[in-house]
Amino acid sequence: MYQQQTQGVLIKVEPNFLDEESDPDENRFVWAYRVVIENHGAEAVQLLEREWRITDARNHTEIIRGPGVVGEQPVIEPGQRFEYTSGAPLQTASGFMSGAYTMALRTGERFDAAIPAFALDSPFNTMTVH
Repeated sequence: MYQQQTQGVLIKVEPNFLDEESDPDENRFVWAYRVVIENHGAEAVQLLEREWRITDARNHTEIIRGPGVVGEQPVIEPGQRFEYTSGAPLQTASGFMSGAYTMALRTGERFDAAIPAFALDSPFNTMTVH
């Protein structure tokens, strides 16, 4: 599991290759990823927006921005957590993702909580490092 903390917000990500959703002959490789967002701070935070950078093995990067996650803009109280699962397809057998969530405190102050960079590796990745 990959993890990173920003201003008391701990973000953990666990990717999982979906063999049954993938079709290597059609250059379709699909991953699910589970995200856990824990509030270790002293005040509630609300997840307002997301930005994902998805990069494939050819170094092609797609940037995805939007409100909330999975249709929600959750408020996470101190000591609480929010968890969701989503997915990402690539045209290559490997890649990586990173990003940030724009969080807001009740005071209106905003900050970007970093999403740790994580690898998207499949059993079809034939790249060898010497």
